[in-house]
Amino acid sequence: MRQAKINSKQSPILRKKTNDSLVRLSKRMSELSICSRREADEYISQGMVKVNGEIISELGTKIHPDDKIELLKAARSQQSQKLSILLHKPVGYVSHKTEDDYPTATSLLKNSSQSDFSPFGPKLNRDNTYGLAPVGRLDIDSRGLMLFTQDGRLAKYVIGEDSDVEKEYEVTVDSKMNLTQIQRLKFGLELDGKLLKRAKVSPINDHSFRMTLTEGRKRQIRRMCELVGLNVVSLKRTRIGKIHLGHLKEGEWRYLKKNELP
Repeated sequence: MRQAKINSKQSPILRKKTNDSLVRLSKRMSELSICSRREADEYISQGMVKVNGEIISELGTKIHPDDKIELLKAARSQQSQKLSILLHKPVGYVSHKTEDDYPTATSLLKNSSQSDFSPFGPKLNRDNTYGLAPVGRLDIDSRGLMLFTQDGRLAKYVIGEDSDVEKEYEVTVDSKMNLTQIQRLKFGLELDGKLLKRAKVSPINDHSFRMTLTEGRKRQIRRMCELVGLNVVSLKRTRIGKIHLGHLKEGEWRYLKKNELP
């Protein structure tokens, strides 16, 4: 039976909730990692969202946090078509376009540079890459794992306000490290007047170590090393959460696997 769209302000299911406990539907969808707020508004306006079995099509609708939210099949289909890409960014490329005339990492996303080991996906073109944006940043003098996506869920997972996803790096410095420096890198340093979250640091050899962070301040690792008397000569990001760089060659990219997506 065809289901009629409703005005959420008149819905008995939504009306019975107390105003103090209500939250915007789009915000709650983002909190539950169903999609981003922007995407939620698009799905709501198109009548692609159900709350407690009723279609909601009015932007700004408020619901109770315990209400059951469901995306219709059409919205889930749209989500499955969004592109998410992992690039091995070389040194010399910037994450985002700047006033300086540096090449961007986006310029490396060509069909000719797709890895032979990439999961199946469409050939890139102007139409299907619209809205494909870098997730976070990786400095021009750093290399390694960089993500691009059209999916707000992945962006929120990596750089959302409440994200605590781990980001792992291989760091090489120009002098021999000591135990005191390693311990200080783990906890106790401040940047811009704020105490940094605890980091994981494990030595590889006298001049290299792995560092895992759950935050992302500007040039954080290089600045942390400077505070303890170390100068970084090489910085490579190897992991973001469950997404690993693996053996992907510099300058090549691949599609993310389904089990890598949030």
